[in-house]
Amino acid sequence: MSKLIEKLKKIKGFRSLRMRIFLIIMLAGLIPCIILHYGILERYMSNAIAVRTNEVQTQVKIIADHLTMYNYLLDNSSDVINAELSQLSNLYDGRVLIIDGGLKMIKDTYGVSEGKTIISEEIIACLKGGGASNRLRDNNYIEIVVPIEEKLKDSTRIVGVMLTSVSMDSINTSYEYIQGRALLFEILALVVIFGMAFFLSRYLLKPFEKITDAINEVKNGFTDEQICVKEYLETEQIGDAFNQMLGRMKVLDDSRQEFVSNVSHELKTPLASMKVLADSLLALEDAPAELYQEFMTDITEEIDRENKIITDLLSLVKMTRTSADLNVEPTDINAVLELMLKRLGPLAIRADIKLIFESRRPVSAEVDEVKLTLALTNLVENAIKYNVEGGWVKVVLDADHKYFTVEVADSGIGIPQAEIEHIYERFYRVDKSHSNEIGGTGLGLAITRSAILMHRGSINVDSEEGLGTTFKVKIPLTFIATQA
Repeated sequence: MSKLIEKLKKIKGFRSLRMRIFLIIMLAGLIPCIILHYGILERYMSNAIAVRTNEVQTQVKIIADHLTMYNYLLDNSSDVINAELSQLSNLYDGRVLIIDGGLKMIKDTYGVSEGKTIISEEIIACLKGGGASNRLRDNNYIEIVVPIEEKLKDSTRIVGVMLTSVSMDSINTSYEYIQGRALLFEILALVVIFGMAFFLSRYLLKPFEKITDAINEVKNGFTDEQICVKEYLETEQIGDAFNQMLGRMKVLDDSRQEFVSNVSHELKTPLASMKVLADSLLALEDAPAELYQEFMTDITEEIDRENKIITDLLSLVKMTRTSADLNVEPTDINAVLELMLKRLGPLAIRADIKLIFESRRPVSAEVDEVKLTLALTNLVENAIKYNVEGGWVKVVLDADHKYFTVEVADSGIGIPQAEIEHIYERFYRVDKSHSNEIGGTGLGLAITRSAILMHRGSINVDSEEGLGTTFKVKIPLTFIATQA
């Protein structure tokens, strides 16, 4: 059965939900019909046999009593008894045998076995006091055995047996008639069930067809409207899930377009500056060497800026890959932070910023040291750049049994609350005028967030304008790679 089901599943039509609903309804209708068919027919047959047996057995017992009254076992010439036996035989299209205590057949209504001896288990059992019995033989006739009892003064004595065979032809004829009628009813029921199954399978799947049509409309680009099919709870849930996915796709598409626009702008700006400087030099005849040196210095700065943008873009692309691209190794986080702060020391000194490192415990974790260093460096570098003169930047390392945390707090200019949700967007700058003076590409926090997410970590920010900002990074001590 299981192999049959597996084969059916491979058939394209059977995989259709409509086909499955159709088959379920058909089976739900046919199975009761089949059960009723066999149940009613078998019940009829058993009841008909029981009624016929009881009816004949009653008449046989009456005749058996008459046999003893007329002493028929000793003299079978009684016209009255012979007429009763003949009438019983003709009435039920059967055969009657009268057998004495010596198993000798005294009377046979067929007139072919009189005087012969019969040996039968039922007859012997009846003579020994087994009482009346009956059984069905080959669905052709019912065999009824009744004892012939002679009444004594205080008891009775079995002196013979009356064996009656009753034909089943009339019962079988009625059974076949009813069976034919039942078959006709089943055919009609099958037609009705088929029609209902066909109609219901189409009707029940109408909402799903509406969803399919709506999704195809969106897929083919004819519309971008949300779908709403509320006929069933399931269709409503599918519609909601699709609408959420559609919304997410729109956001991603808008983000992609904005990213392309921003990249184009950021890459073209240094190029435009270099072209202006170069055109200016070409337009001047006999320009002094000092001017050439000044313009070439500006062109070099623009080239460095272009190179920085391209480098950050490449870093961001690497950060958007899967966690399988991480080179994870057990790493001393304390040493990583100390080395990072040592490298950023000159930048902090030039900006008159005090760097503070607080390690609350030794921490070793499974991380990609290069990507993690890049992410944390961006946080500390921003904390230095967007600080006030004479300010401070504090880095705190801590851990529990599952995660380690790195807090980067500063005394800088802070981030307005309305801007916090956008700070991880690519090329986004909170204070564009101040950012242009400081430099940078606007990709640092996007790179940081991507690197932390690749480590299955999280990053949160708490900031108040004019009072400083605190970033809190939380990363698992043990790296858990996701399955493809």
